[in-house]
Parts: sequence; structure tokens; C-alpha cells
Amino acid sequence: MKSDAKYICRSLAVILSLLLLSALIGKIVPHEKETVSSLGSYGNEVRAIQQKLKERGLFNTNVTGYYGEITRNAVLAFQRQQGISQTGTAGPITLKALGISIGAAPAATEANINLLARIISAEARGEPYAGQVAVGAVILNRIEHPSFPDTLSGVIYQDGAFTAIVDGQFNQPVSASAYNAARDALNGWDPTGGCIYYYNPNKTSNKFMWSRKVVTVIGAHRFCI
Repeated sequence: MKSDAKYICRSLAVILSLLLLSALIGKIVPHEKETVSSLGSYGNEVRAIQQKLKERGLFNTNVTGYYGEITRNAVLAFQRQQGISQTGTAGPITLKALGISIGAAPAATEANINLLARIISAEARGEPYAGQVAVGAVILNRIEHPSFPDTLSGVIYQDGAFTAIVDGQFNQPVSASAYNAARDALNGWDPTGGCIYYYNPNKTSNKFMWSRKVVTVIGAHRFCI
């Protein structure tokens, strides 16, 4: 019995040691939890990454906004320098180390629900419920994206971002469904799968919007990255 107890104690000690070592490694070498920009991405966030890498002497060509092999290799070199997990993708840890700002998802407070519901109602009035949640999700996704402001109000009131701000729709009475949609979006429901743009093809001829990759269509809106 005593030998069995000693064996169990030794086994527990080994397990605890391994868990402690794993925790220490996790602290020493941070890992990216989600990808923001990776091979094949393009846009303003990639330009920001390339510019920051160029300033550090790691990206020695023109800033193009396209995340190709040259950008990936530069990101890998930067991650090696910083002791970051070498993935070749620019997730939140890499972006923070580069000095590129991204915001955090806001809490589902009454103030945030009311503000988000107002823009949802203005932009997605008459859309199916999932489409209303999707518009809210796009706004929240922008907060956590380096190409947009870092706060809910900053995203909503960004110059030129939403026509509803300037055409008076934003000040119209808010539908009850928009409040529910805002709550669902703030609590994590994202029917778009991470999109940061949407548009109604019957209401816009904007070339930039039409150039974006469509991920899903809900109601009259196309949701894009």
C-alpha cells in the first residue's frame, strides 16, 4: 500500500510539473489566438503591417496592401525577433507588437445596446432578423479590426461609413427588433462569420464595395471581407 501511495504521489508530481512547464512556455512564447491578416489578405490593415515592417527594415519593397510571400516572410522575421509564435500571420499579438491598434469587443450595456440598435434600425430596417444581427456584427467586427476606429461610437460615427448618419435615418424611431438584434450581436452572435463590410447591390455602385469578397447574403445585403 505504501509503495502504491508513493507511486501515485510521484505520478501527480510529474503531471503537475508538466502543467507548470506548459504554463511557463505559454507565457514565454505568446501564441496568436485568431488571425487578422494572413497570406492572400489585402486592404488597409495589410498596408499598415507592411509600413510598420518597412520602418523596422524587415520589408524592403513597395507597400502594396497585398499579403503575399514577401509580407509573410517579413512577419515571420518580426515574430522571431519578438519571441512571438512564428505563424506568418498577423494576429492580435503581432499587431500589438507592431504598434497597430485594435479595439476590444464592447460589453452588452444598455448604452451600447441603445447605440447599436439605433444604427441597426437605420441601416437594416425591413431586413430579416438575422440580417439585422449581421449588420450589428459587422459594426462590432470593425472595432476589433486595425482598419477601423477602436470604439463602438468611433465606428458608427466614422466619416462616410454609414449613409444613415447623414440622411436622417439614424434619428428615426428605433424598431423593437433592432434592440434584440443589438443584444444578440453584443453577446457574440455573428451570422456573417467575421465580415467587416456589407452593401445592398440594388442601392450602390461603389466600386470598392463591389470588389470585396462576398461571404454570405442575408436579405438584401451582401456581407464581405
